[in-house]
Amino acid sequence: QVQLVESGGGLVQVGGSLRLSCAASGSIFSLNTMGWYRQAPGKERELVATITSGGGTNYADSVKGRFTISRDTAKNTVSLQMNSLKPEDTAVYYCNVKTWKSAITRPYDYWGQGTQVTVSS
Repeated sequence: QVQLVESGGGLVQVGGSLRLSCAASGSIFSLNTMGWYRQAPGKERELVATITSGGGTNYADSVKGRFTISRDTAKNTVSLQMNSLKPEDTAVYYCNVKTWKSAITRPYDYWGQGTQVTVSS
């Protein structure tokens, strides 16, 4: 079992910055992806950014150039630096870990409790 604890959400003005952090504890296999998703009111949860155990990153088009995901594999933490925030970035942000026992098995999928990010105009 893996537990995820997020921190760093809050209220910020348009153009401001926030940094989200997520600490994972428990059994995470060496093959894993850590990431952030978000869900705005009335909308489906969507991918924001992910980073693999090999360091490969993937971003939603809407955040490219503004958000940066990073991880500390030794500490099992993942962070999301969010710059130039827009009102449409307002959402609950969820930390996610997917981890595979092997390349041919289905992943274990874990979610944090979510942290609110509100961008005011």
